This record gives sequence, C-alpha cells and structure tokens, in this order.
Amino acid sequence: MYVNGDLVTVKAVSPRPRVASDAQIFEALHRVICRLGPARMTLADVGAEVGVTAAALVQRYGSKRGLFLAAARVSMTEFKGHVLAIRAAHPSPIAALTEYAAAAARYTRTPDELANQLAMFQLDLTDPEFHALGLAFFRAERKELKAMLDDAVAAAEVRAGTDTRAVARMVQVSMNGGRLVWAVLREGSLERWMRRDLEVLLEPYRA
Repeated sequence: MYVNGDLVTVKAVSPRPRVASDAQIFEALHRVICRLGPARMTLADVGAEVGVTAAALVQRYGSKRGLFLAAARVSMTEFKGHVLAIRAAHPSPIAALTEYAAAAARYTRTPDELANQLAMFQLDLTDPEFHALGLAFFRAERKELKAMLDDAVAAAEVRAGTDTRAVARMVQVSMNGGRLVWAVLREGSLERWMRRDLEVLLEPYRA
C-alpha cells in the first residue's frame, strides 16, 4: 500500500515492535540519502534501515518532508554542542578548526554520495522552510569559525591584526566549494583534501 506517496510493504506485526530514537532515525536517514538521494528514497527505505515501519515514521513525522525538516532542526540545535566538543578535545584553536573541517568531510565518502547530498541541498535553496534553517546554520558556522580564529590570534597561532571575519568567510567557502572540486578531480579522500586546503589557506596568516 502507499502512505503519503511512499510505497509501504505490509508485514506481520511483531508483538513487541522496535522503538528507534530520533537520533537513530536521523542517522539512518543520512545513510539512505547518501545511498539513494532524497527523491528516490522512501520512508520505507529509512524504516528498513533502522528497523521500524514506514507507518511508524508517518505517525512520528507526518511525511518524508516532515522527517527531513525534523532532522534539519535537530542538526541545527546540536551544532553548537558539536563545535564545543571539538574545541574541548583540541586545546589548539587551529587544530580544532582543522578537526571541524575534517569531521564535516567524513560525512561524504564518495562523489556519488556528494551528488545525493547536493540534491538534498537543493531544498535549502528552493524551499523557504529549509532555506531558513540552512541560512541559520551557515551564519552560525561562520560565527564559530571566526571564534576559533580569534582564539588562534589570542594563542599566537595566527598573526595579530588578521581580519578573522574575512578569513572565516574564506574557510567556509573553501569547505563547501572544495567538495565540488574534489568530486570532479577525485584525488584521495575528501577529508585529506579538506585538511590540505585549510593548511594552504591559513599558511599566510600563521604567526
């Protein structure tokens, strides 16, 4: 049968159905998007990945779009904690900045995965609700990049007087635009690519 446009395979109902957390569902969603892309994937695909029914996902999120929005909102609310954890694990501000870029790169293993992620990114550009979340994330990310660079100046890792706002913008552009160039040239892993580009970008500003 179909639920909100998604094909659902009817199976025997277990007397004790598995209950998956939002975090587990969002992780499964990421894997399915990387594998199939947002247009091809269904709630049944996500359910099969995490071990719940598509109907249960409909009950929790309302629709595929509702699941996408819920995942995006949680990602935004957890972003600050993610950055704080990286900074706590790396006393050197430059090391923390490098690890942040590397951690972001680990979400993309192949050019095919990036293509599917970019298909998802189209929602950020064309859908007002997704765009509001994407805009908030990019602004928050640039603010955190600048904060790490400010700390690097204070720690004498970056030259005093450096325009950290401008450098943070360049780092953000490099992180996002670099994915596209890497996907075409396909030289090594994206994480290695990110680390190398960041090293080259920051070199003129190092103390």
